[in-house]
Amino acid sequence: MPVEKITSIHNPRIQTIRALLNRREERRERGWFVAEGVRLVEEGVQAGWQAVMAVYSADLSPRGQALLPALAARGAEVFEVPSSLLKQVSDTETPQGILTVFVRRPCATPDPLDFVVIADNLRDPGNLGTLLRSAAAAGAQMVWLTPGTVDAFSPKVLRAGMGAHFRLPVQEVSLEWLKDFRSAHPAMQFYLAEAETGIPCWEADLTQPLALVIGGEAEGASPAMRDLVDECLTIPMPGKSESLNAAVAAGILLFEVVRQRRSAP
Repeated sequence: MPVEKITSIHNPRIQTIRALLNRREERRERGWFVAEGVRLVEEGVQAGWQAVMAVYSADLSPRGQALLPALAARGAEVFEVPSSLLKQVSDTETPQGILTVFVRRPCATPDPLDFVVIADNLRDPGNLGTLLRSAAAAGAQMVWLTPGTVDAFSPKVLRAGMGAHFRLPVQEVSLEWLKDFRSAHPAMQFYLAEAETGIPCWEADLTQPLALVIGGEAEGASPAMRDLVDECLTIPMPGKSESLNAAVAAGILLFEVVRQRRSAP
């Protein structure tokens, strides 16, 4: 497969990739994001996501090299760059030899919707990425992000998500939109994860349609979100820890939903 080479960091395509990696506004305006590394790009290709372009270095592994024809076949521009240039552009200290620009897919709300996760005011990229990964594994249908939550398509969240973005619809929503949704779907229960107060998670009925709200690490959920929830859920902790990491708590609650629904008659 004949491939054009790029050698300058000032090349317009390289500048586009840098802007997408560094600026949320650029990602939002274009509707594009950058997946870095063989595993993430492989997930995107296997899930059939549209790619705009890819850049790779000569030291790309055979597994990564096998992705290049598939990317080109989907209409992506593919360029070879020196490893030194890729390192300048990369968001990681040890690049894996490939960066690919994908087009975000529009999110369609499943019908019926009975298992959604809401990240509210969640600012840590690692926590959000891990939450997305757990939500995808637990079979959540969507994840909604409220204002104040870190961009789900930032490089650090993408890496922590380990490909979940390609398997799980992720949508930014306003609190006003959520309020309207709440009014239009009264049968859906909104549960907020709390450290100390609320119903113990295995005593709540999580077989019904529900939205699981995970608040921010430091301050928890916003006051506006608290006004929307029906109940608070807590994870009983026999030990003396004050609280759990947000992503860890989310994982426990997500799989309690799975457990209850599999056990339900």
